[in-house]
Amino acid sequence: MSTIANDTMNDKRRIYLSSPTMHGDEQRFVAEAFDTNWVAPLGPNVNNFETEMAAYTKCGYAAALSSGTAAIHLGLKLLGVGQGDIVFVSSLTFSASCNPIVYEKAQPVFIDAEPDTWNMSPRALEKAFEKYPTPKAVVVVHLYGTPAKLDEILKICQRHHVPVLEDAAESLGSTYDGKHTGTFGQIGIYSFNGNKIITTSGGGMLVSKEEALVQEARTLSTQARDPARHYQHSKIGYNYRMSNVLAGIGRGQLMHLDRHVQLKRAIYARYQEAFADMDEIAMNPLNPRGEANNWLSCMTIKEGSSVTPNLVMDALETENIESRPIWKPMHLQPVFSACDFFNHNESDTSVSEDIFARGVCLPSDIKNTEVNMEKIIGIVRQLFGK
Repeated sequence: MSTIANDTMNDKRRIYLSSPTMHGDEQRFVAEAFDTNWVAPLGPNVNNFETEMAAYTKCGYAAALSSGTAAIHLGLKLLGVGQGDIVFVSSLTFSASCNPIVYEKAQPVFIDAEPDTWNMSPRALEKAFEKYPTPKAVVVVHLYGTPAKLDEILKICQRHHVPVLEDAAESLGSTYDGKHTGTFGQIGIYSFNGNKIITTSGGGMLVSKEEALVQEARTLSTQARDPARHYQHSKIGYNYRMSNVLAGIGRGQLMHLDRHVQLKRAIYARYQEAFADMDEIAMNPLNPRGEANNWLSCMTIKEGSSVTPNLVMDALETENIESRPIWKPMHLQPVFSACDFFNHNESDTSVSEDIFARGVCLPSDIKNTEVNMEKIIGIVRQLFGK
């Protein structure tokens, strides 16, 4: 397709799942940080990155932090999560979505996915509220860049007077009803890890419409130092602030976010078109009320097929092509084996487990060329005898 990158790569080079793409603008902001000696976790790039992100997402206010995980951790603290509290969280996600709950000695309760978007199931969420009517917070993940069913989830949480923290780590640039993901809950977070749609090498952002919450996040992220001439601390803080150098990378990346989203969507569309004649393969579903950034394009294999996800990943790896399993649901992880879980289904295998068992994350790097895409697609089709 015309929107997929031009063929400038050697076929023998590794094809990545999702690697950083630099443009040159990043170097300009980084050089400015060095030239002005602003290399600390403070400075003009940090301030401007926050302002530019707030303007892009219309989130209100933003605090640039060292990682998306740090943003979730501070977000939970700002919502008052503490020892013994119950926090509902998506099960089909990466562990960073729920580890910070345990940092605060709270108890994660896992909510199944639903089949329409692979995100938190409103039906399973209702079941969780029946057993635990007063959780401290709900953490909703927008998996692989596809917006969750926010209208239904927010209505449930509002009825129970429980705040929502949006984990939009994978969905920067995605929208729901024309509004950016990460801006619906009381607090939202983004990740700029190396494989995300834009990167600062490592970094994250906490956002909110409430200025006081974001200001408190900035305070906590710089060791919670009191406004005194000497070093005085009235509460526990963290070393979570983003450096001015990394913020410079982020500013340069943000200038190209819309183009990155366009290329990711083109990759998804290319896979969808290529597998349209195969009833053995289905692409990850999209939310019709939103516009996904298609951070990763994923597929599931029809139940009962002799081709398994491992066979697909092994065949791609043989050709030096990176792919990945779907996230293993958190309620299946040994470390969370004692935690409660609420199934979308009335019985049988949960939606999360089914997607994990049948799914593969396909190479979704925006530097993929048409030749790369044809190679990936050809390998997958050949496994199914196509």
